[in-house]
Amino acid sequence: MRTAATDARSAVTVLIPTLLRPYIDGRSEVSMDVPDDGDVASLLDGLGEGRPLLDQRIREETGALRRYVNIYVDGEDVRRLDGLGTAVPAGSTVMIIQSVAGG
Repeated sequence: MRTAATDARSAVTVLIPTLLRPYIDGRSEVSMDVPDDGDVASLLDGLGEGRPLLDQRIREETGALRRYVNIYVDGEDVRRLDGLGTAVPAGSTVMIIQSVAGG
């Protein structure tokens, strides 16, 4: 059993784009627990745990976001904030968006 005193974690909602849904059981939305001091990097670590193909589609081998992937925390682009170090507060909505090229 989890208590606030022993495990300070809070739920956030992660919105999954259509192109990534096959890697996460077809779901469009995932609720995840993150530590109170959690950031985008730790959220992606949790999301990608056991799903290496999903993680490969979002981050490069170095751990950096792929250039065609944008992540927003409550509507704010993390690249304009602290990047992967951007805080993810309790109750946040995190949106992952993949750019699609073509003509």
